[in-house]
Amino acid sequence: MTDIKDNRSAEFQTAQEAIAWIVGRMEKLGIKPGLQRMQLLMEKLGHPERRLKFIHVAGTNGKGSTCAYLSSVLQACGYDVGTFTSPYLEKYTNRMQVNGVDIEDEVLLRLVNQMKPIVDEIGETELGAPSMFEISTALAILFFGKVAYPDYVVWETGLGGRLDSTNIVNPVVTVITNVGHDHMDILGDTLDLVAAEKAGIIKAGVPIITAVSPEQGWHVIEQTAKAKKATLYSLGQQFNYANASSKLDQQTFDFSGPFRSIEGVPITLNGEHQLTNAAVAVMTLEVLRQYYACIVDDEDLFKGLKETRWPGRLEMISQEPRILLDGAHNPEGAATLAAALQSVYSYRKLHLMMGMLSTKNHTGYLRHILPLVDTLILTEPDFHKKGDASKLAELANELLQEMNRTVEIVVERDWKRALEVLTSRTEQDDLAVVSGTLYLISDVRSWITYQTDSEKGW
Repeated sequence: MTDIKDNRSAEFQTAQEAIAWIVGRMEKLGIKPGLQRMQLLMEKLGHPERRLKFIHVAGTNGKGSTCAYLSSVLQACGYDVGTFTSPYLEKYTNRMQVNGVDIEDEVLLRLVNQMKPIVDEIGETELGAPSMFEISTALAILFFGKVAYPDYVVWETGLGGRLDSTNIVNPVVTVITNVGHDHMDILGDTLDLVAAEKAGIIKAGVPIITAVSPEQGWHVIEQTAKAKKATLYSLGQQFNYANASSKLDQQTFDFSGPFRSIEGVPITLNGEHQLTNAAVAVMTLEVLRQYYACIVDDEDLFKGLKETRWPGRLEMISQEPRILLDGAHNPEGAATLAAALQSVYSYRKLHLMMGMLSTKNHTGYLRHILPLVDTLILTEPDFHKKGDASKLAELANELLQEMNRTVEIVVERDWKRALEVLTSRTEQDDLAVVSGTLYLISDVRSWITYQTDSEKGW
């Protein structure tokens, strides 16, 4: 391990200073795919990642919910669970937690001060400066591996998989929820190329659980698993589920897998897609039981699944008026949201407020949403890559002409004013929905819940 000299003058004095240094790198350096800087960081930190049991989760949609299910159940079983997720909804420290509790400010400050000289040293090499996400990933590993020592770490990828900084770990099990049309400007312009990037987290001999379907590039996952001699458990093949009952905030399903069947598995998250995510989590836990003697009693499994919460995804944040938050920001997410709006919720009129990043597939998203809404309020997230609300309005109008449909469209760039418009239009039997990028969801959620702005970000 690199000897870290006590240089107080170069140290951050508060956690806020340390966080500002980390997140400030996003605009300066952006996303820097590749693992060389991470490899050097781990080496100089004494390889804390080798001390931990990671459950590595990738996927276009559903990975956050799947992580939430896994964390909740393992906690219910009595295990200490670390989680690393992104983007965070309210505070930077949300992204690294143990048993649902954020990393403490003083611990974060101490660890960042320990890492900074190493980060600066790497920045002077030909590899260049580590990015915000690389430093955050290394910080999480340092926290889990040298301070918290959880039994398992539920480890969510940031972007893709193969070149994502989270791919520095060697997990005990790997999960790929699905593959869809997102980040295609970085990951590739076909689903097979995106699938190949996700499949990059598959490791030699490490079991892989997936809900990827053939039309999403499943064969790419299968070929990679075969090449790595990693046992593959695919939804619809090695395991399956059947919807037993669906009511608002209460669903049950019957699970069947290679090791056993489980009837009447309960969840409280809404939407058919959450049954898929929960089934993937159950299969993952079954693999942990079989391969690693992880103790998961049915009573704890059911308790953990029922208690799972996932903020910002089909979350009813207000009852008067009814406001539903959902971070759908790509075509697949919009399809899932549209299905839930048609099958789970009742309303007289539907008013939807959305804001997007400029890099997303807005056409695919709007095709799913426009047939359902009575009012569409277009706004802009408070983020440097925000999509232009006026351009979204032009696109929505073009699509509505194709559909021969009329929808009232309101353009309000200021999201707080847009939220006022949304709430003022939502009468007692109506439903308001805020959807789009999680950067917008984060701000709206913090404002409604705490009347404060969020610290949202990657």
